[in-house]
Amino acid sequence: MPDQLPAEMTAIEISEPGGPEVLRPARRPVPSPGEGEILIRVAAAGVNRADCLQRKGGYAPPPGASDIPGLECAGTVAALGPGVAGWRIGDEVCALLTGGGYAEYVAVPAPQCLPIPAGLGMAEAGSMTETAFTVWTTVFERSRLQPGESFLVHGGSSGIGTMAIQLARQFGARVFATAGSAEKCAACAELGAERAINYREEDFVVIVKEATEGRGVDVILDMVGGDYIQRNLSAMALEGRLVYIAFLGGAKAEVNFAPMLMKRLTITGATLRARPVAEKGAIAAALHEKVWPLFADGTVRVVLHKTFPLAEAGAAHTLMESSAHIGKIVLLS
Repeated sequence: MPDQLPAEMTAIEISEPGGPEVLRPARRPVPSPGEGEILIRVAAAGVNRADCLQRKGGYAPPPGASDIPGLECAGTVAALGPGVAGWRIGDEVCALLTGGGYAEYVAVPAPQCLPIPAGLGMAEAGSMTETAFTVWTTVFERSRLQPGESFLVHGGSSGIGTMAIQLARQFGARVFATAGSAEKCAACAELGAERAINYREEDFVVIVKEATEGRGVDVILDMVGGDYIQRNLSAMALEGRLVYIAFLGGAKAEVNFAPMLMKRLTITGATLRARPVAEKGAIAAALHEKVWPLFADGTVRVVLHKTFPLAEAGAAHTLMESSAHIGKIVLLS
């Protein structure tokens, strides 16, 4: 490891499962990059719902992963492990992580790293990889959303939602979104949703059926689950695809699956964290080719709600769990 690197760094530990107050700054050794890894000096780390779930004790890191929360970051290359090519110390980089983002340094496999798109600052770049990887693999790879099809995303004002709306629109789909307030619905519409549905006041099944002349939508991206499961089946078109990435409203429900048979529906789901490096690298390559240029030319943007200093990770989690935000929350090192 280069001499200029410190021996220790500040990182945010989960002292015990619990509320945001259990996130505490601590001193940890600076990790050494292993074979095929890059050491990143972290400038910004995105905050995600999965981090909150890990903090509560419900989403343990995969074997061998850091116990420090944080699934995405941006910064500069501080050191290169053996076998790494194509990167130099000092390069600006953003990365998908298996953990460890809430820290001043993190080691990450090189295939999970991407150059920061031109024109993006560190705060924006530090909050884009987890959402971009998730939306690409679920909406475009697993669900095979095609130009001219219709797409519904629940939680349209979230980090995932704001990314999904923009990418689906740019790749030629009709886009619908649900959100919980007039302000959030307005944000979804501004990003490209043809119709933003306030789920507190409107029935998304009725709205999308009316908008599609009774046909329903081709693809739904859902992070709610619970009583949305049955309603999603009702809202879908023939040969529709329903993909789950979380179950914030509950993973269990009593469901009548008859619509799945009658409409020949596909129900699927995905997580990223435990997938092999090679698979994450393949997603990164697809993003670099097809999505990164959209960020560089301003066609797609990161919706950044608020930044916090690294030491205030607890406050960032409090905001996340309040659902008062639109877009991404970021920690700055």
